[in-house]
Amino acid sequence: MNAIGIGALKVLAALALMLVNGVVLIYMLRKVLGHLHLRLGPTHVGWKGTLQTTMDVLKLVTKEDITPRAVDRWLFRLAPAMVFVPSLMAYAALPFSDSWRITNLDAGLLYTFTALSIVPIGVLMAGWASANKWSLLGGMRAAAQQIAYEVPLLLSVLPIVMLVGSANLGTIVEAQQGTLFGVLPRWFILNPLFWPTFLIFVVASLVESNQTPFDMSEAESELVSGFSTEYSSMKFGLLYLSEFSNGFIISALGVTLFFGGWTLPWLPAPVVSALGPLIFMIKTYIGIFVMMWIRGTYPRVRIDQVMQLGWQRLIPISLVWIVFSGIVIKVWS
Repeated sequence: MNAIGIGALKVLAALALMLVNGVVLIYMLRKVLGHLHLRLGPTHVGWKGTLQTTMDVLKLVTKEDITPRAVDRWLFRLAPAMVFVPSLMAYAALPFSDSWRITNLDAGLLYTFTALSIVPIGVLMAGWASANKWSLLGGMRAAAQQIAYEVPLLLSVLPIVMLVGSANLGTIVEAQQGTLFGVLPRWFILNPLFWPTFLIFVVASLVESNQTPFDMSEAESELVSGFSTEYSSMKFGLLYLSEFSNGFIISALGVTLFFGGWTLPWLPAPVVSALGPLIFMIKTYIGIFVMMWIRGTYPRVRIDQVMQLGWQRLIPISLVWIVFSGIVIKVWS
């Protein structure tokens, strides 16, 4: 098979993963939040409600697609694609194992952040085109969050890039192989130098991916559904799916940067090579569970608090920690 055919198959595989993940994560969110709030979640459609999300997808596919009269029609139709396509593009550099990845980019970390940074542009387009004041406020909030938190998100991972000497996600995983003292994995999360880095990454990534308690662009208590208020049918479905996909990508990035990616130091190398994608997915879903736990525990913060945290706290702390990390790495290298 030629290179074009192989590339097309890889893109289709990423699309299939994104769609399946969306269905699984919606069901998982309902169940996790249900049990956190002493409820059951879906129970009736399928075994323990497992087919409820499938039925919801069928409902969205067959639902009437309504376009309000006052919208900017071209932007209104383009916005869901501007949210969906960059989210799909972000899968390209994720290393599911030493051989399972769409492409091996030397700047894979920067590429993934770049792809995710396009998503709020689509959100802003959706809010502006909807001719709805709540949608517009949601879109403007998304733009404000993107500007405020892209900087600390990128700065937070620079100490890891400085230590490893590469922005290749596969190389970063390989730098975490082996054990310390024969027992502890060499994961960066166990290195005290990267603890502040990890905390900044978690907060900034939750904001960047529009996850509760920082989902300012669609805060239901004040904006109805924010930027997606006027959308229906599969246009709404694409916006909704992209949100869950972005959560998966953020969790996968966290696993890659701090938790050793597909590696487990206590298993023989042939076993890790064979089970790498499964190990990676299990770690990623544990991270997603923690994100859902945060969503079900903490109340939504105000938009002014979000902006203050980004500009006055995270950016200065990130800059100071980069300088400190550089000194430590230089001294110990």
